[in-house]
Amino acid sequence: MTIPDRFPAVLAATAMGVYLLVVVGATTSLTDAAAACGGWPACGSGYALPAKPAAWIALGHRALAAAVGASVVASAVLAWRDGASRRVRGALLLALALFPAQAGIGAAVALGDASLSALGGTVPLGLVHLVLGVTIFASVLAALAWWLEAATGDADDAQTDFEPGTDHLPPVEDAPEPSVPTATMPRLRATAAAYFRLMKPRLMWLLCLVAAAAMALAGGPGFTPRVVAATLVGGALSIGASGTFNHVFERDVDRRMQRTNDRPLATDLVPVPHALAFGGLLTAVSLGLFWTVNPLTAVLGLVAIVFYSVVYTLVLKPNTVQNTVIGGAAGALPALIGWAAVTGEVGGGGLVLATVIFLWTPAHFYNLALAYKDDYERGGFPMMPVVRGETATRRHIVWYLGATLVAAVALAAVADPLGALYATVGVALGGVFLWTVVRLHYERNESAAFRAFHASNAYLGLLLFAVVFDALVV
Repeated sequence: MTIPDRFPAVLAATAMGVYLLVVVGATTSLTDAAAACGGWPACGSGYALPAKPAAWIALGHRALAAAVGASVVASAVLAWRDGASRRVRGALLLALALFPAQAGIGAAVALGDASLSALGGTVPLGLVHLVLGVTIFASVLAALAWWLEAATGDADDAQTDFEPGTDHLPPVEDAPEPSVPTATMPRLRATAAAYFRLMKPRLMWLLCLVAAAAMALAGGPGFTPRVVAATLVGGALSIGASGTFNHVFERDVDRRMQRTNDRPLATDLVPVPHALAFGGLLTAVSLGLFWTVNPLTAVLGLVAIVFYSVVYTLVLKPNTVQNTVIGGAAGALPALIGWAAVTGEVGGGGLVLATVIFLWTPAHFYNLALAYKDDYERGGFPMMPVVRGETATRRHIVWYLGATLVAAVALAAVADPLGALYATVGVALGGVFLWTVVRLHYERNESAAFRAFHASNAYLGLLLFAVVFDALVV
């Protein structure tokens, strides 16, 4: 598929170029690149080539900055030539104005200046450099979001008269009948498969990977095989318990939705009392395993189960359009659980990793909400595309994607073990994710929504693998 407008392609490339500069700047603390190349614009006296291999990183960073600066200029020129709106041009003008200041501060850092005086005190130049870089990235991304909305959006696609819930909807007819084999072994296999499905196993691998990344980041003497095993097994069972209770509470609504009307409880394949007992057993075993790690981990595990099963399923999802945003806390809790399992407290990299997951959730799930918009409307759920419209949903995907990328930089800045692999995966997969979102704006169909959904999964999954690898190997 070819994007019909050249401008958004240039803007997307510029945004990821700026993001690459920010990521490299946030991760160079693991090398002696800055110290090895102390001149400007090159090394030594300012024009000598690097004498150490690490100095080439700094020199490459400066060359990339020049290329990205040219891209920012080109974006601003195209904005005027193509008649972009005032807010698009304003955002690019801000980026254009800040870029020379960003380069100047980078030069000052390279020449040995560590801070500047401000408000009666001193501010580290490295922090100023990072903040300016993030501001430039946000400006370019805002220009991209506003351009895409103007070029592809429909301001009248919101459904302001949508009524949440199913009380006003007609009853469901022709619900699917469960297919249960009569022979003993096939019946046992079908029953086991039904209970396994209740646990929502597709959520397990990613959420357990979140906990594993948090544990690897925390490290230290608490990072032992016993703690890791108990936390991951307990985490998998807690996810299974949450999924089971979710199936129980949504069984009537599931019958209305095409993608869920064959679930075990929607088809009465598993009796409700049996499902409740199964969920209770999973909860007890999960919390028991967490308790063997430490009490705080058990408390956080219980909070995670209650939040997803009760707060999200019964309160947020059927009643507010912000259900996905607030519900992102359920996916973020495994980061706190993993960190607490190793350290016995909540804080540090665990909180920042939880923030990454929290912000990623809307950018991820809104794509699925677009693909299943009609299904969610039949279920009476006030999802973003149903209530606010597809245009607003696509805009929010861009905003939350940008916030996720910024949070990923913050994680690199506060977590010393993260290095080259994390930076490479974050930029490469972040770029792929952004490009699928740009295509979603132009194609606006189920296939494009699923493409962006899978790209978001790939981004987070590989980013977490990179966290584990960098934390344990580097």
